[in-house]
Amino acid sequence: MAAHGLTLLRLALGVVFLWFGALKLFPGLSSAETLAGRTIEALTLGVVPMAVAVPVLAVWEVAIGAGLIIGRWMRAVLLLLFAQMLGTVTPLVLFPMETFSQVPFVPTLEGQYIIKNIVLISAGIVLGATVRGGQLSPEPVVATRPSAAET
Repeated sequence: MAAHGLTLLRLALGVVFLWFGALKLFPGLSSAETLAGRTIEALTLGVVPMAVAVPVLAVWEVAIGAGLIIGRWMRAVLLLLFAQMLGTVTPLVLFPMETFSQVPFVPTLEGQYIIKNIVLISAGIVLGATVRGGQLSPEPVVATRPSAAET
């Protein structure tokens, strides 16, 4: 697992983004497209209408997915991922009556769909920790202060 875990995590995350993004390219296929479009419209104060927001989001997600699968330009890909995730969680604040049946403890199906993104964000953080050559260690060495006898 240690040898291939990060690669599998990156590929799995890439498939999710590629798949969900591709669905948004075809009107009516994504259960999230209306809420996503309305969120972008609200965040841009109506400057970006739903008809533009959803295809742009779709291409954005496909680009994230492709980047993760290819494994190149990871810093840029993860920057896009975190920016997209920031937008993804905003419906919980902007549209609480649609994302919760009992605010804030009982999410609707849409709310559950959004809340599960915590896992995607966490996966992105793990991948981000290794982008610049960092490694995950199963048994990290903890620094300690030298004792008086050692100084």
